[in-house]
Amino acid sequence: MPETVLTNTFHVDTTPEAVFEHLTTPENYVGLSPIVIAVHDVDRSSPGVIRYTAVERFRFLGFITHDNPIKVELFTEGLSLYGEVRSPGNIRMGYRFDLHADGDRTRIEDRLDLRAPWFLLRYAAGEARKVQLARGRILAERLAPAESAS
Repeated sequence: MPETVLTNTFHVDTTPEAVFEHLTTPENYVGLSPIVIAVHDVDRSSPGVIRYTAVERFRFLGFITHDNPIKVELFTEGLSLYGEVRSPGNIRMGYRFDLHADGDRTRIEDRLDLRAPWFLLRYAAGEARKVQLARGRILAERLAPAESAS
């Protein structure tokens, strides 16, 4: 099956531990990924593993919507998170977030390994890239320190 790799490195103005906490809470992916509209069936019964179902909403032609349930497995290792997403249409996406202290900030290396049938790969990669870039911006906004009142 054809595959592609998408990478993005960005910074967030908080500690790696705060980013890790945010990214290991499945409910935080609603809105963190602009297409994720719901998270349910969260299973934390295995140490170091979180399984859940997320619902992605795709829009076509601006008014046609399709809700796509995806199965997500998230594993943790130190300050890294990785796993796999299984989506209908035989689309598989491995993902990895490596978090590194960088002064008072966190450098996040975001990697997506996408596999899909040839006729879906270009579309899936385009959507995944949009989500990946938006996730960097949204995470930075969510975890930015509150402005102190003067």
